[in-house]
Amino acid sequence: MLDWIDNYDERDWQTTTDGTVRYALLGLGWWTIDVALPAIESSDLGEVTTLVSSSTEKAQRLAEENGVDHGINYDEFHDGAVSDAYDAVYVGTPNAYHLEYVETAADLDKAVLCEKPMEATIDRASRMVDVCETADVPLMIAYRMHTDPAVRRAKELIDDGFIGEPVSVYGNNSQPLLEMIPDPDQWRLDPDLSGYGTSVMDLGIYSINTTRYLLERDPVAVQSQMSSHHDAFADVPDERSAALLVLEDDVKMVTTDSQNAHEDTNLKITGTEGQIEFQPAFHGQVELRLSRNDLSVTIEHEAFDAEREMEEEFDYFANRVLTDGEIYADGRHGLTDMRIIRALHEAAESGDVVEL
Repeated sequence: MLDWIDNYDERDWQTTTDGTVRYALLGLGWWTIDVALPAIESSDLGEVTTLVSSSTEKAQRLAEENGVDHGINYDEFHDGAVSDAYDAVYVGTPNAYHLEYVETAADLDKAVLCEKPMEATIDRASRMVDVCETADVPLMIAYRMHTDPAVRRAKELIDDGFIGEPVSVYGNNSQPLLEMIPDPDQWRLDPDLSGYGTSVMDLGIYSINTTRYLLERDPVAVQSQMSSHHDAFADVPDERSAALLVLEDDVKMVTTDSQNAHEDTNLKITGTEGQIEFQPAFHGQVELRLSRNDLSVTIEHEAFDAEREMEEEFDYFANRVLTDGEIYADGRHGLTDMRIIRALHEAAESGDVVEL
């Protein structure tokens, strides 16, 4: 166990230390500028050469402020402007805009790292996969928890039998969205831009996808209940969401999510012999709690934070692009999440169990 703790920083996925992937960043909101851009610049295998926004002035201003070579607008991007300056695109726009930018990237023969959820609907997400497969360009969905050192080490423990056979999972992800972004007209509350809803699309996906990664099991049936109460959530069905998912091998999972609640993130996996818990799980620095028999350990580590997760994510993606390696999570992995999210909304609307 002590040896395992001491080896948190190992990159078991890394196959090269040579080369650089040059990025164009699309969608210049706070996450892209304050988190993604510095994560790429501090990564080993990437650099940002191009910023793309609806506003030329904004793109050029942010490019100058951050020492980036090019700032262009979306029309210029679609026309192929400065396409020789970058090798890959990072798509961080609202969900419903992902497809059009990925289509252009594929036409330009650029690798794609697309934020999750991959699109607003499963039909558009499926088109994205088809476009990239037809063009033979790499497509990765940006599940940063996959490269979080705490999550990867937890997966090693689960694979080694630390918790025995998985039995149950509990996940929660909540945040006070209107305090974070005090705008009732923001895109996450607009179903035309966000997709099926807001809380499951934006927050619940973390619990669901991280569990899929850790246990290598997918849901086979779901039940759910959703409700909205605040006026700002009038157009989306899931200000509050709760769901029961049955995963392969009859593992039961309960998830709760809200965009209008006290910030809390938690993921707990219980097995026949032990338990692994992330608390907090998805925002900021991750804390890992391990329990088995009389053993109980809480681990904090400087590597367990969002910026480090993003550095790891971008270097993982660059590693795969530079070596033509197999990508996890690819577009078809992301499509499974879209099917799960759609099923949860269908179950809430119908009151029935929905099978996948």
